[in-house]
Amino acid sequence: MAVDFSVAARALNDAASLSKGQGLGSRETGTPGVEFSQLLKDTAEQAIDSGVKAEDLTSKAVQGDAELTDVVTAVANAEITLQTVVAVRDKFIAAYQEILRMPI
Repeated sequence: MAVDFSVAARALNDAASLSKGQGLGSRETGTPGVEFSQLLKDTAEQAIDSGVKAEDLTSKAVQGDAELTDVVTAVANAEITLQTVVAVRDKFIAAYQEILRMPI
């Protein structure tokens, strides 16, 4: 089942606003915080950048322009980032499905 993250993020922000909160914002100061969808977008962009950096270093290593330890470190970082993104995605989808099951 494909889930549109913007719809899911909007649903989570709507649920947070029902509790008279500001979503992910600070409740003490009354200033709105980062929207959940923006947080997801920024995190996804950082994960993509990590993968691109690993690919670039791998290309440079093939050409002989990069150290092997740098390549291994970048690839391991990209792998851990991908595993984290997958784990967060799974939790996010589970939370979204739980919200859908809530009685109105």
